[in-house]
Amino acid sequence: MEVVYRRCAGLDIHKQSISACVLIFIPGEEQPEIQKRTFGTFTAELVELKDWLQSCGVTHVVMESTGVYWIPLWSLLEGCFRLLLVNPRHFRAMPGRKTDQKDCQWLAQLLQYGLVRGSFVPPQEIRELRELTRYRVKLLGQRNQMHNRIEKLLQQANVKLSSVASDILGVTGRRILVALVGGNTDAESLAECARGTLRRKKAELAQALTSTLTEHQRFLLREFLEDLEFVEAKMVHIEETIRARLVPHEAILNRLKTIPGVNELTAATLVAELGVEMQAFPDARHLASWAGLCPGDCESAGKRKNTRTRQGNPHVRRVLCQASWAAAHTKHTYLAALFYRIASKGGRKKALIAVARHLIVIAYHLIRAPLVYRDLGANYFDTLHGERTKQRLVRRLEDLGHEVILNPKRPATT
Repeated sequence: MEVVYRRCAGLDIHKQSISACVLIFIPGEEQPEIQKRTFGTFTAELVELKDWLQSCGVTHVVMESTGVYWIPLWSLLEGCFRLLLVNPRHFRAMPGRKTDQKDCQWLAQLLQYGLVRGSFVPPQEIRELRELTRYRVKLLGQRNQMHNRIEKLLQQANVKLSSVASDILGVTGRRILVALVGGNTDAESLAECARGTLRRKKAELAQALTSTLTEHQRFLLREFLEDLEFVEAKMVHIEETIRARLVPHEAILNRLKTIPGVNELTAATLVAELGVEMQAFPDARHLASWAGLCPGDCESAGKRKNTRTRQGNPHVRRVLCQASWAAAHTKHTYLAALFYRIASKGGRKKALIAVARHLIVIAYHLIRAPLVYRDLGANYFDTLHGERTKQRLVRRLEDLGHEVILNPKRPATT
């Protein structure tokens, strides 16, 4: 087998130690020169590892993606070597040969012959943007938890606000909750806090707000509202920071927002997860496979056994499934027609993934080149095979007992 990289290194990374193996291929020699060392994970020891690799003349370094322990080393070595981050599932040592020293040597040997495939690691700017968007999702989850805690507390006190108002944290709901925390227990007075369309339901609100709220429950409600305000303030701050970081990529965001179902936060998440350069993905199909939005490929003896999608990137998958559900509820669009076309045969879950796959393909082309999204229209599938569609509809009418005579539509006269 031909040697691809003559001076390469494999790193087996753990929380407190890093096992390193350097392979140096010398022309004329049958076996490469092997050098192994073990380093700690403190910053000074990482710098020592970097200096040792440079002294060995290493050009390519491969490391295993172990938790988050690879990130400090990647940031330190970035720019000095050609780095590859590999998924542990993509390489396996021989059974009975599982040690840290053998793992790093096996990684180096695979890299030496070009047998490892590196994972997609975006630049530092995009990695920081990723952390912000993912942190915002965590904050959103905390906000939902606070919403559920408040609703649970209100039910325990027999405050049936959610039976009348669809959102207990809306304008009316917040005014009522603040009044309850302030000690107001008069149902008629609380119902006067209604705003908008809820003013027509003041009588129902008065009945729903007649409660048995105790002083202890009022104390908990106050604490929950303070926690909610804190989380919402953090969300606002994070969203402002994300918008500021995305100013250089505003043109890409504007193009992505032209896709039905894609809003500002969805576009920001796509930029944070995919980056602004598509060189890591040969084409849109590779990107869809990386995101886990393609059918599985499991075939044996000419039979397809399993077509489940693989895991892929959960953050991209989540945001695109949300966008595909929003696109399915748009009017007179190709994506909505695609959703209901597939849902009628395979169900809504399959239709959701299918539309998400179309969305990531569209996003790939809009990020890669300054293109404008043009919708194919809701009647795209009808016009794709117009004669076949016409015959099918005629047969359905005939089955219902009608005699069908088709005449071409006359052009409108001006």
